[in-house]
Amino acid sequence: MKPRIAVTLGDPAGVGPEIVARLCAHAPTLELAELIVVGQRRLLEAGARSCGLPAPAVEVVEVGQLLKITPGLPSPASGKLAGGFVEKALELVQAGEAAAMATAPISKEALQAAGYSDTGHTTLLARRTGTERPVMMLAGERLKVVLVTIHKAMRDVPGLLSVEGIVHTAQVTHDSLERYWGIAAPRLAVCGLNPHAGEHGLFGDEEERIIAPAVEELRAAGVDAVGPLPPDTVFWRATRGHFDTVVCMYHDQGLIPLKLLHFEDGVNVSLGLPIIRTSVDHGTAYDLAGTGQANPASMIAAVRMAAQMAMAGD
Repeated sequence: MKPRIAVTLGDPAGVGPEIVARLCAHAPTLELAELIVVGQRRLLEAGARSCGLPAPAVEVVEVGQLLKITPGLPSPASGKLAGGFVEKALELVQAGEAAAMATAPISKEALQAAGYSDTGHTTLLARRTGTERPVMMLAGERLKVVLVTIHKAMRDVPGLLSVEGIVHTAQVTHDSLERYWGIAAPRLAVCGLNPHAGEHGLFGDEEERIIAPAVEELRAAGVDAVGPLPPDTVFWRATRGHFDTVVCMYHDQGLIPLKLLHFEDGVNVSLGLPIIRTSVDHGTAYDLAGTGQANPASMIAAVRMAAQMAMAGD
């Protein structure tokens, strides 16, 4: 049986309707998963027209009122629909009507303009599922990274790091790699924060005070974790197969190498939720909305990963 994947249209003023329309025409993905598009058929068909495609012959779960949406122009209306699509997809998964959800991009600004307090998909889903600390993974074929801190100012990162936070991030990652990727003994590389991983305190003491004790605690719990490792070499080692994922201390530490390798086909995965959720690893691309030029590779990769995780997690 092919897993049923609930696919949201994202912010309808962005490229979501177009990349989902292209997804619905991608035969290899349709062989792997059964798609349920969560949004509005009129928006999906408009996206298909922009791409020169026929109206997709997929199941569509209608959500929200027929609000005026202009491609390329985010608004409270587009944010309201985007949030509603995510909430409905979550309901489908929680009810067992879908095995997982894959989300097209939304705008944090439009979402909040619509009255949501959330800063994006992850916080919305965490709030709705009662999850205190979900873990963000960015994944591609050659590299997987997870983030201890996410959307935080650089000046705040050192003060936000803790032994508990690093251990939680790594433990959730370890358990997810075992369950969803079938890795019997995941190998985790833990990044240092400072150049050369602090050089024994020369360039900062976070490695000795926080990161090294976290690695020791993980190893005592049976997790194959190594670190703190210098950030300027650890990603090269991971791409050579030395590690299954890299635990990063802050957003750009992980996202820069990930997007260098997987700019078009990277996948954002929310670990630690009671459901499976994947997403594109790019934004709404308002400048491309309505042109039919948006690349669907990340959307396709997100659905394929959601299907593979669903089958592995059964």
